[in-house]
Order: sequence, then structure tokens, then C-alpha cells
Amino acid sequence: MTNKTKGIIAIIIAAFGFALMSLFVKYASSDIPSTQKVLFRNGVSMIISFIMVLKFKSSFYGSLKNQPLLLIRSLLGTIGMLLFFYSIDTLPLGDANMLNRLSTFFLLIFSAIFLKEKMKPYQVFMIGLAFIGTLFIMKPTLDIVLLPYLASIFAAITAGGAYTVLRALGKKEAYYTVVLYFSTFSVVSITLLMLIIDAPLFNYVAMDLKDIIFLCLAGGFATIGQFGTTLAYKFAPARDISIFNYTNVIFASILGILAFGQIPDIYSIIGYLIIFAAAYIMFIKGHKQEKTLETY
Repeated sequence: MTNKTKGIIAIIIAAFGFALMSLFVKYASSDIPSTQKVLFRNGVSMIISFIMVLKFKSSFYGSLKNQPLLLIRSLLGTIGMLLFFYSIDTLPLGDANMLNRLSTFFLLIFSAIFLKEKMKPYQVFMIGLAFIGTLFIMKPTLDIVLLPYLASIFAAITAGGAYTVLRALGKKEAYYTVVLYFSTFSVVSITLLMLIIDAPLFNYVAMDLKDIIFLCLAGGFATIGQFGTTLAYKFAPARDISIFNYTNVIFASILGILAFGQIPDIYSIIGYLIIFAAAYIMFIKGHKQEKTLETY
């Protein structure tokens, strides 16, 4: 088995892990606020990443000079996850996961702004095309129903920002350290907010055993997704395997149909196809350009 094949398998497993995370988050009682669901999800990740840090003898919270980047990544990641979990609770799984894939396009925008990575004309065009696909999924009307769609888009924006910070970090910190830092930050900050703020979104709701099991499974599968993604990019470069990350939307849509009878309407399907086409074209053109550079 080649490294590229291993990378493809790893990223598909990661995509399936994240789809199962979405499923179990949605399975948990709708009475449980998104903040509490994120708390449990990241609590599981914190425990697992803590064990991994111990095993590989990595730094627990990173070097002093990297603290600003680690803090920004953790803040953006926490906000993004809160918004994404809210969208999972209120939208069909396929819609929520596809809109979250827009983070790829926001990464390009933020990398151009903050990391001075020049965007090529075709990338600008594909970003515009992806947003047209977004409109098909959202089917915008002057209605409160727009809120969960907007939450999902803002989740993608913050995720794109978090990935940009990770690119700035590069290999300065071990992956397990970054995950532990983020998970710990999220658990501590959300716990403090739930203790300080008296509002439905931050009020703790008593859970039965079923909900606890569902949220622990969500955390476990999310961690599989995180580690699977890391392994994938160790085996093969992003240009060869990144497009397979979109299998997450296929898995999420199938799980949504089987578990909740959420069949995407024709407009959502058109939106999926447009966004996937934009991502695929960027993948193909980027792959060809990098191959051309390698020949020189």
C-alpha cells in the first residue's frame, strides 16, 4: 500500500469520524444547550490528548513564544464549535456539514490577508462559486430560519481562521499539544461562562445515561477525526488527498437520511454539487501547478 493510499484511507476515516460526531450530537436531547454539548465533546478530547502528550512526552501547553497563536487558535476553535453544534441541532446534517466545509475557502482568504499568500484568479472565482452554492443551500428568506444557516457559515469562518493560525504555527508545536491546549481552553472557558451567565444557552441541563453516552461517543469520534486528519497529512501532501475530506458531507447526508429521515431538497443538492465542483477544480488546478513546479 502506497503512502498516498494510506493518506486517502486515513482522511476518509477522519471524515466518517466527524460525521458520526455530528450524528451523536444531534441524537443527544435537544433540551441540552450547545455549550454543554461542546463541553462534553472537548472534555473527551482533553482526556485523550492528555494521554497522548504523556505517551509521546510532548509539552503540555507549548512554548512561551507560541502562546498568542495557541490562544487565538483555541478561542476561534471554541467559538466555531459552539456555532457548529448549534447548526447541527437545528439543520439537516448534510447542510450543516457542507456549510462547514466552506472553511477551506475562508482559509484561502485569511491566508492571503494575514500570511501574505497570494490568491490566484481561479481561486477567487471558485470562492465566488462556492458562495453561490451556499445560497442554494440556505434558500434565503426574511425569516428567523436563516439564523442556523448563518451560524454554520460563521462556524466555517472561525474554523478557517483557526486553520490559518495552525498554518502560522506550522511544526512549532506537536499536534497533541495543540489539541490539548485547545480542549483545555474550551472546557475551562465554557465552564466559567456556565457558572457566571444565567441564560438558557449557558444553563446546565441534567442528562440521563443515554445523553451522556451519546456525547461521550461524539467526543470519541471527533478525536478519531482529528487524529485521522493528522495521520492523513503525514502520509501524503494536501494536494493529493484534501478533496476526499468532502466525503464527510456524503457520510453526514446518509446518516441524516437513515437516522432522522432528513432528505436534502433539490436546492440543497444543487448547492452541494456547486461547492464540491469549486473545491474539486481548485484541487485539480493546484495539483497540476505543484506538479509543474516540481518538474523544474
